Amino acid sequence: MTTPYVIGIGNAIMDVISPVEEDRLAALGVQKGIMQLIERERSEYLMAAQADDHGPGRARSRLVPGGSVANTLAGIGMLGLKTAFIGRVAEDALGLSYAEQTEAAGTVFVNPPVAGDQLPTSRSIIMVTPDGERSMNTYLGISAELGSDDVNPAVFQGAGWLFLEGYLFDKPKGKEAFLKAARACHDAGGQAGIALSDPFCVDRHREDFRRLVAGPMDYVIGNRQEWCALYQVEELEEALRLAAANCGTVICTRSGDDAILIREGQRVGAPVHRVVPVDATGAGDQFAAGLLYGLATGRPLEVAGRMGCIAAAEVIGHVGARPETDIRAQFRAEGLL
Repeated sequence: MTTPYVIGIGNAIMDVISPVEEDRLAALGVQKGIMQLIERERSEYLMAAQADDHGPGRARSRLVPGGSVANTLAGIGMLGLKTAFIGRVAEDALGLSYAEQTEAAGTVFVNPPVAGDQLPTSRSIIMVTPDGERSMNTYLGISAELGSDDVNPAVFQGAGWLFLEGYLFDKPKGKEAFLKAARACHDAGGQAGIALSDPFCVDRHREDFRRLVAGPMDYVIGNRQEWCALYQVEELEEALRLAAANCGTVICTRSGDDAILIREGQRVGAPVHRVVPVDATGAGDQFAAGLLYGLATGRPLEVAGRMGCIAAAEVIGHVGARPETDIRAQFRAEGLL
């Protein structure tokens, strides 16, 4: 049996993480504990401030490749599957580091960094106060310019699974890239799916997302709020009924409650693993990693869901959006492998 091959498309965002004192956060005008989108000029100002704060002899900022789908692929790769990432970075210091670190971690970074006078590499400037709160300032940069030209159908030969990020749907060229990738994946005999990403994202692109769910997507992952937003209903059960009528595999996460998975009339629950959360960043990304690992390796739907919940529990138990322990060992301990 050949090793399953998972391709992801999403925003390639470098996380620039550094410790910061409360008074410095206030002086920089950063609102604590939230993620906000910022413009290029603001990002350059905050990057310069970080460099000043963490100069010679002081703790330096950590550069960690991020972005929702990229985090999912990292988790899938750590579980032992072949992965590739279609994203867009500039040929600048952050972009070169992003590509190098992604490859070093075992995920093929498909497209080379873009040279020339382009937008810079996307970055999320993350300031961590002594209490562990993360204040995220994200500049989307060049990653949001990903389009159909960045999708080479030849990459999909041998690929069994495609995973897409709803956030990229904010621009028409991102939509074109999605549809081209889904066609290429299906032509290669694979399965294509998407994470709805965010209820506000769903609100902005409701009709397009509904067409995706009812059309080229074989599986869709969303939480309670996203599914209800998609179908403009208040009751989750009604949203799931409508989703299951349109899509082959429907997955719903419910913060703190069992995940719900529906496929071809079969409905199962997957119990969450309750842990004391340290950092919720990446919980959805790693749920997707465990789930996709299970689906790609042919596990029953309930087992795939349990794998997702185990992977999500691990990542919220520490700071950072990627696994730090052997998830496969946890799968074995639960009798799932």
